[in-house]
Amino acid sequence: MIKKYLLTIAIILLAFTIVFINLWKSYTTQQTNEIVEEEANTSENIPGVDLSQVQEGKLAPDFELTTLEGKTANLSDYKGKKVILNFWATWCPPCKAEMPHMQNFYENNKDNGIEVLTVNLTNMEKSKSDIEKFVKDYSLSFAVLLDEEGTIGMQYQAFTIPTSYIIDSNGIISKEIVGPMDEDMMISLTEGIK
Repeated sequence: MIKKYLLTIAIILLAFTIVFINLWKSYTTQQTNEIVEEEANTSENIPGVDLSQVQEGKLAPDFELTTLEGKTANLSDYKGKKVILNFWATWCPPCKAEMPHMQNFYENNKDNGIEVLTVNLTNMEKSKSDIEKFVKDYSLSFAVLLDEEGTIGMQYQAFTIPTSYIIDSNGIISKEIVGPMDEDMMISLTEGIK
């Protein structure tokens, strides 16, 4: 009789344990899903920057920066032209490899409604004189804008450099390119857009 009683208690305890484990799993899974969802929502936001704005097919967010010569320039100044918007730094080897191609492309296409607009990640440079020397050494004649605070580079997700955006004449981002481009690649990317 005692054996039956103990067996019944053991079965009841086992049943309660199974129910408890299933409820606990359900609860922790729900909590984990809520945390993952919250992280996914917040990963799109960096204070002061909306990363969801910069995507292929969307209007490129306008910005205003100072050129190396001290003039103010806006991305919207180039509306009506195709634009290669390039983010770079002087110490970046792939940027160094890309710049001669970019200069050649610019020289061959500046009269065809295509602009090259480069944004130096100035907040990552040692000094402004390094940028001036780089521009002189590479004989760059296109616009070089200075992102002194790093906010435009952050907004345009230039986490790996060079990062470039091909923007059509209506200001729509048609392509994001992470890594260096050569002249042939620039030609093919700009030919396919209006």
